[in-house]
Amino acid sequence: MSGGLLVAGTTSDAGKSVLTAGICRWLHRQGVAVAPFKAQNMSNNSAVVIGPDGRAGEIGRAQAMQAAACGVPADLRFNPVLLKPGSDRSSQVILLGEAVDTITADNFRSLRPRLAEAAFAALTELRTEYDVVVCEGAGSPAEINLRDADYTNMGLARHARLPTIVVGDIDRGGVFASMFGTLALLDAADQALVAGYVINKFRGDLGLLRPGLEMLTQLTGRPTYGVLPWHVDLWLDAEDSLAYGQVLGRPAPPRGSEWLDVAVLRLPRISNATDVEALATEPGVRVRLTVEPAEIAAADLVVLPGSKSTVADLDWLRRTGLAEAVRAHVAAGRPLLGICGGFQMLARTITDEVESGRGQVPGLGLLPIEITFGARKTVARSAGTAGTAGTPFGPVPVRGYEIHHGYVSAADPALSPLLHHSDGRTEGAVAGTVFGTHWHGTFSSDEFRRRFLAEAARLANRHGFQVAPDTSFAAARERTLDLLGDLVEEHLDTTALWRLIEQGAPGGLPFVPPGAPATPAFVSDAPAPRSSADAPAPRSSADPTSAEVAAEPPPPGSAVGRTSSG
Repeated sequence: MSGGLLVAGTTSDAGKSVLTAGICRWLHRQGVAVAPFKAQNMSNNSAVVIGPDGRAGEIGRAQAMQAAACGVPADLRFNPVLLKPGSDRSSQVILLGEAVDTITADNFRSLRPRLAEAAFAALTELRTEYDVVVCEGAGSPAEINLRDADYTNMGLARHARLPTIVVGDIDRGGVFASMFGTLALLDAADQALVAGYVINKFRGDLGLLRPGLEMLTQLTGRPTYGVLPWHVDLWLDAEDSLAYGQVLGRPAPPRGSEWLDVAVLRLPRISNATDVEALATEPGVRVRLTVEPAEIAAADLVVLPGSKSTVADLDWLRRTGLAEAVRAHVAAGRPLLGICGGFQMLARTITDEVESGRGQVPGLGLLPIEITFGARKTVARSAGTAGTAGTPFGPVPVRGYEIHHGYVSAADPALSPLLHHSDGRTEGAVAGTVFGTHWHGTFSSDEFRRRFLAEAARLANRHGFQVAPDTSFAAARERTLDLLGDLVEEHLDTTALWRLIEQGAPGGLPFVPPGAPATPAFVSDAPAPRSSADAPAPRSSADPTSAEVAAEPPPPGSAVGRTSSG
């Protein structure tokens, strides 16, 4: 078959990424060959994927997580266009894994045909290789100022004839207004593909919510496919660092007598903040994302994470007083770790003619190195060891990935490396209590993470902290994906959802005024989905209480079918 589905959302962070992953895991459990897809992602949280030609490239981290939910290796085509914001006005364009341009408001419309065609071609290929492709939208489909250039939401749905469900976050409030308004701001052709809704992050008595769901169906002629509950354990692999609260996850009690407090600087252009999530899975480790100098002063370990704009974020550290707080932390003899852009900030000088164009600027001067930015971007998966015999770390195996323009152009000859590549090249630096590396993802290596935390606790004089010997970050990720699949099976009408994937949006869905001016499809001759007879139909384990009512005619006085002047 060539089934497909678009998961759109009323807003950013409405739950599109986790719902897409949950649907993917549910289908994978049923024996369906399924793949994720997001035509365009805007995020500085990315993953490194090895393409079929052996070239390393970047995709959005959410699509790598969704690939794991599908039980398939991540593929560059799962996120053909990735925009990495470097400022409020420009983003680096990653096309099929490779940095190719910088996009601004001025050149967006001229670049858009090339990006759209690449995204459409990638989806077409994936639909020939998989039974089902579950597509995730971006932002909201009702961005009426951008609809004529859209290839990620209804533009994609129109091109590929994808049935669409809209997810809304009830925890934010106003979910019914946003559901109704999203539909009512689409033109008739777009509305014809929107089949229904999913409510996300519900807390409380479902009986109190049900009358609202019934009224939403009466007003729009479309069902709610289910209500997903708010769940405390859904926090790993956040699509956007803005989704984080003050404390990551739900820290388990310490194995020893003391906690280890970790403060992570929440930089304006923070990238790959997911690096520290592995720390937050450890019992007794409390990880905070912060912009408060007082929390830096109170922390045992401080982490300067990656940044898409190293020089600009370094300026911000100085303006906010955080730079001095970091220096004071080191002066007190407590540990500091810099990762990628954060590592670069620790240098004596940074010479950047690539990202900021500022030339040479002073770094924090906490490591005896100099950083220079090169035009060629390093994108790689890396493996090697941490430490050497007789050092606190090792030697222990460690894996990670690299995404950076900056490199160490000079260093004190006596400086010790933090890591060694498999081929013997050195990586990163250790000077007293200051550690740095360009490698992301090293804390996913369990033994390295344990030894680093043990050393951080020693340096911070947290002698009562004990590292748990059995925490597996890979297992924690799998539990999250299984939980997402469980929630879909238990709380969505999976029979109706499968019918939607198999048959497409039902005919005769009513138009909800006022609508928007008609928007021509970017490509009008997209192939229709083939028969699904050769794919196994998933089982339904949810109570089918919502998705059958769409066929009922709207009651008198409802908004459905009125003219805009009515």
